[in-house]
Amino acid sequence: MDEPQSTSTLTTPFNFRRLGLILPLTVVCVWLDLYSKSAVFDRLGFPGGRGPVHQWLGQLSTFQLYTSFNEGALWGVGQGLTWLFAALSVVAVVVIVYCLLKTSAGRSNWLTVALCLVLSGTLGNLYDRLGLYGYKDADGQPIRAVRDFLFFTFGSTRWPWPVFNFADVFLVTGTGMLVAYSFWSERHAAKLANRSNEPLVEPPSGTIHC
Repeated sequence: MDEPQSTSTLTTPFNFRRLGLILPLTVVCVWLDLYSKSAVFDRLGFPGGRGPVHQWLGQLSTFQLYTSFNEGALWGVGQGLTWLFAALSVVAVVVIVYCLLKTSAGRSNWLTVALCLVLSGTLGNLYDRLGLYGYKDADGQPIRAVRDFLFFTFGSTRWPWPVFNFADVFLVTGTGMLVAYSFWSERHAAKLANRSNEPLVEPPSGTIHC
């Protein structure tokens, strides 16, 4: 993990070489999310299309492709607030791009990858919330909801995990990386503070200095 950035360099001129990491990573992640959604929904139909059930770890877990629309946020929170989450997504995109281009976060590989993952997940789900995929309901109205299709269950009772997509994976992974960096940078700062508070040890009298 990179060294925490000094507070004196929070705003820095952007190094355009960073685009060599930012653009490919973001484009690939967004493409993977949108392509996988389209491929699964076109194949299985929507909503409620199901693929075969696959067992993992014996019978402790199952995986299935299951198409569903989510008008809320991650794990279905805030159903029906599509436009609110779309607006928040636009704000998030602006903030993340600013952090990548105009702050010292863009000089850290760890933070750059983390922010690119969050940006990719936000863009993928924003695309869906705006209804840009072109699906329509039975009344011919555009569907503006996030397309989810990854469905897991756990345990002997087949406890269902909320259906999600790759954009959600990128969001959670990137957020986790940011949290890990925050904890690590706090510990690093505490160590530096402790070192600065340590008293200087004077050499014994008569010691020859080089």
